[in-house]
Amino acid sequence: MGGERRKPRGRAARDAGGASPTRLTRRGRLLVRGGAVLAVLLVAAGGVGLWAYQSLDGNIHSADIDGRLGDDRPANTSPGSKNILVVGSDSRDGDNGKYGKGLTTMQSDTLMVMHVAADREWATVVSLPRDSWVRIPACDRGDGTTSKAHQFKINEAFAVGGTGGEVAGAAACTIKTVEENTGLRIDHFMSVDFQGFKGMVNALDGIEVCPETAIHDTKAHLDLEAGCQTVKGEKALGYVRTRYSVGDGSDIGRIGRQQEFMEALAAKAQDKLTSPAALYGFLDSATESLTTDRELAGIKPLTALASELQGIPGDRLTFLTVPNYPREADVPTDKANVVWQYPQAADLFASLAKDREVDKKSVEADSENPLYATAVRVRVLNATGKAGEAAKVAGLLRAAGFTVVGTGNAPRDTDDTSVSFPGGLERQARALASRLPGTKPSEDGGATPGEVTLTVGGDFDGVR
Repeated sequence: MGGERRKPRGRAARDAGGASPTRLTRRGRLLVRGGAVLAVLLVAAGGVGLWAYQSLDGNIHSADIDGRLGDDRPANTSPGSKNILVVGSDSRDGDNGKYGKGLTTMQSDTLMVMHVAADREWATVVSLPRDSWVRIPACDRGDGTTSKAHQFKINEAFAVGGTGGEVAGAAACTIKTVEENTGLRIDHFMSVDFQGFKGMVNALDGIEVCPETAIHDTKAHLDLEAGCQTVKGEKALGYVRTRYSVGDGSDIGRIGRQQEFMEALAAKAQDKLTSPAALYGFLDSATESLTTDRELAGIKPLTALASELQGIPGDRLTFLTVPNYPREADVPTDKANVVWQYPQAADLFASLAKDREVDKKSVEADSENPLYATAVRVRVLNATGKAGEAAKVAGLLRAAGFTVVGTGNAPRDTDDTSVSFPGGLERQARALASRLPGTKPSEDGGATPGEVTLTVGGDFDGVR
C-alpha cells in the first residue's frame, strides 16, 4: 500500500468501558470500515490457485437492480467519483432466524456510504445509524405490491424492499431511501450476510475481545464474562450485534464497536495470509455471504476497486457518522431513534455530491450544538394554485419535527419554492431550507418576527 506499515494486532480491545481499540493504518481502516476489506483480501486470492479463484468468483451473488430504481434519481454531479452503499444484512431466514422470530424477513444491521473521489486522491466513509428517522419512499416489495411513502427508521427500507425475500429488492429500496435523503447518486452496493461474518471469524480461529464488564444480552444471544477472551461463531456474532446491554445502549455505540471488531478481523486476516488454508476458508465465507450489483459481482472488479483504494494517501481518508441527535428532542415519546442534524447533514452530502473533500474537524465542530427541528417555527404559504397544498406540506413538516405555527395562501402563485426569514433567524432558515431540495433561504426585513416562512411553489419536491 506504500509507506511503512505498523504491525497489526489481532485484538478488538475496545468495549463498552472505553479501553483502547486495536489500530490499523488509516488506509487499513478505510478498507475495513468502507466494507472493501473483502475486496482487499481478494487481491491475495490468486495465491491459493486458479481452481480456488474460480470457486471464490462463483460464490459472489449478483443482484440486478437497474430496473427497480426508477427514473427520479439524483443527478450525477461528479463524473468519475463512486458512491458505494455497504449494507450488513440481517436476514431472518434459515440460520439467522433465531435472531428475531416474528420480525420482517430481511433487516439491515449496518449501513454506510463510501465516496471515492474522481481523482482517487481521497475518500470519505459515512455511517448512517440504522435508527435514523427518515422518509422511506414508495418501493416495490417484491411480492406484487408497492409500499407507500412514510417516515420510519432507515433500516426498514431493506425489509420493505425484501418482503419477497430477494436481496435485489431490499437493496433497491435501500438505495432509493439513501438517495432521497442524501441527494447522493449511488453507483454500487455491497451486502454482507451475518452467517458469512461468522464463517470469516471462525476461519481465523476467532478474535480476541476484552470487555471490562460482563455482557448478558438475550436478544443478541450473548453471555460474556469480563476480561480478555477469544470469541468465534455465535459469540462473535452476538458481540457485534449487542446493543442494549452495553454502554449507553445506542446504535451509535454499536457502530463504533462493529468498526473496531472489523479492524481486528482484518488485522488477523493479514497475519494469516501466509496460510493458504486459513485464507481460503476466510475468503470462501466472505464471498459466499457477499451480494453486489452486477458490475461488482466478481473477484476481478472487486480487486480493481481494492487497488483504487490502496492508492489513496493515508492522511486523506475520512470516517464520519452523519451528524445526528436523539429524536426524543423533537418527539418526547420517541426514545429509540435519531434524526440527522440540519443543515450539517445536507452540507456534508452536498460536498460529496460535488466531489469536494470533507473536513472532519469542521463537520464535528459545526455539529456540537444541534438545532432541534422543534425550535424552528414555520408558517407555510401555498403558492401553487392547488387547494390544500399548505396543509399537506405542513403535515410533512410536523412529521419531520418542525413547529408549524400556521398556514395560508401566498399573495401570488409561483413555480419557485422559497424560504424567507427575519433578522436573527438565519440558522433556523438554513435548517429548514436544507431539507427542501433546491431551496435556499433569503432574509426578508418585512417577515414576521420569530417565524420562518415557507412559500410552497410548483416545484416543491418534498421534505428530506
